[in-house]
Amino acid sequence: MVCLGNICRSPLAEGILKAKVKECGLSWSVDSAGTSNWHEGEHPDRRGVAIGLENGVDISHQRARQFQVNDFDKFDLILAMDSSNYHSICSLTANPAQTDKVKIIMNFLSPGKNIAVPDPYYDNRFPQVFEMLTRACEKIIDYYRQDTN
Repeated sequence: MVCLGNICRSPLAEGILKAKVKECGLSWSVDSAGTSNWHEGEHPDRRGVAIGLENGVDISHQRARQFQVNDFDKFDLILAMDSSNYHSICSLTANPAQTDKVKIIMNFLSPGKNIAVPDPYYDNRFPQVFEMLTRACEKIIDYYRQDTN
C-alpha cells in the first residue's frame, strides 16, 4: 500500500487489509510506504488512527517509511492510492515484471477508471477514505482468493 507520506491513506489500507486477511485465515504479508520520506518514522495521522479504531482496525503501532526499490522483490502486489503515486512507483521499476506488480487500488472496484483515494490530510475525509479502502480491500481478497482456488 503506497501513498505520498505514509501517514493517512496507506496506513489505513494496510490496517484494513491486514484485518481482512486475518479474518479470512490467509497468510499474506501486508505493509505500507510513502513515495516521499517527509514523515519517515512517524505514527499515522491521529485522525486516521481514530477512524480505524472506530471500525475495529488499530493502526497506531505503524511507522511511516519510504518506498524502496527492494520492495519490488519483497512484494507480489504494490497498490498505489492514486495516479501520481502510481507513476512515482513505476518510475523506479527496472523491468516490465516490476511494473506489472504496480496497480491503482481503486481499480479493483472500478477497473480501468484510475479513481484516486482522496488524501484526507487537509480536508478530513477519513470516514470516506476508510469506506473506499474497505471496499477495495474486500475486492482484493475476493480476487486473489479466487486465483488460488
